[in-house]
Amino acid sequence: MNIYLLLKSVHIISIIAWMAGLLYLPRIYVYHCQTTHGSEAHEKFVTMEYRLLKYIMNPAMILSWIFGIGLLLVLGHEVSMQFWVQAKVVLVLLLSGYHGFLGVCRKKFIANTNTRSENFYRWMNEVPTVLMIIIVFLVVFKP
Repeated sequence: MNIYLLLKSVHIISIIAWMAGLLYLPRIYVYHCQTTHGSEAHEKFVTMEYRLLKYIMNPAMILSWIFGIGLLLVLGHEVSMQFWVQAKVVLVLLLSGYHGFLGVCRKKFIANTNTRSENFYRWMNEVPTVLMIIIVFLVVFKP
């Protein structure tokens, strides 16, 4: 079996799972903003956010990094020094920071200290989309 193709396949699968969470969690926050702290709806959103982050997004992000680093090791130092790879790593670091930011937002909802509006989360929902588009073009065209 070709280790490169295996790593590439599981990397893509883990990225898809991670992106699904990065796109869905801010959407949940949009609706969470409309609830009252302590209400049944609020508690339901807290549970949904926790499960999405802890059971899907965190493992998917970790696996994305592991398989991505594995790909770099298989491809070698020469590929790692190419512009498109370095730019991709920077953008994935930004996605990882965004992931962390979403985790902080979740804690603010739990503590009833969220001051951000539905509109803010609607706009934040576009961040992973833009980064994903740039990353895909970098990987496909390899500038």
